[in-house]
Amino acid sequence: MNHVSSIKGFTLVELMLAMTFISVLLVAIAMTTIQISNIYNRGITLREVNQSGRAVSADLQRSIASSTPFDVTPKTDNSPATEASKYVVRDGGGRLCLGSYTYAWNYGSALAGGQGAPVVYNIFSDGQPVRFSKVADPSGVLCAEPETVIQRDDATDLISSGDRDLALHHFTITKTAEDANIGQALYAISMTIGTNNQAQLTTNDASCRPPAEEVGAENYCSVNQFDIVARAGNRSGGE
Repeated sequence: MNHVSSIKGFTLVELMLAMTFISVLLVAIAMTTIQISNIYNRGITLREVNQSGRAVSADLQRSIASSTPFDVTPKTDNSPATEASKYVVRDGGGRLCLGSYTYAWNYGSALAGGQGAPVVYNIFSDGQPVRFSKVADPSGVLCAEPETVIQRDDATDLISSGDRDLALHHFTITKTAEDANIGQALYAISMTIGTNNQAQLTTNDASCRPPAEEVGAENYCSVNQFDIVARAGNRSGGE
């Protein structure tokens, strides 16, 4: 007596449908993973920029609060301003002298170099360029003699390149009010801090180029402006 096998297999159509489903599922998983990675990298970049900006802002406010009112007439190459000025301005960077400490910086465009870039202004004694540093300078010589080289051992970096190559792109300080009777003055500071891939930044380094321009790595670009007001001559020593 003959027995006919009842074992059945998948048809070619069923196999193709299964493979198509698996392929779509894998593509969806890959796209989701890429999207999550992009969001994560974007968040890390934003966090580094904001943390640096807050740290620099807080440090400047503390130093100004413990200082007496000072002159911030820009001391440029073409205009030495007054000898008493505590604010040195150059195309590639600047300095701000606040009693015991001086803040020194180079702008991101100078650090990046390239054709047409401004010359790096602040150099450490070891030959390395300054990014944004707080320097022990009780005599104020770094502003009185603007070409003085900065001693590396006297400096603390407030902005480091880090994973995202952060830099200062813009800095201004102006005196907005002063009361000689109580020995206090208000200062407005505006600064822009961000990543320093020049290909990703607009011409004035004020923002990142939009994704439509397809410069790439948009998630690794972030620029933020920080505006603060600080008061010098606080009698309580740091309100």
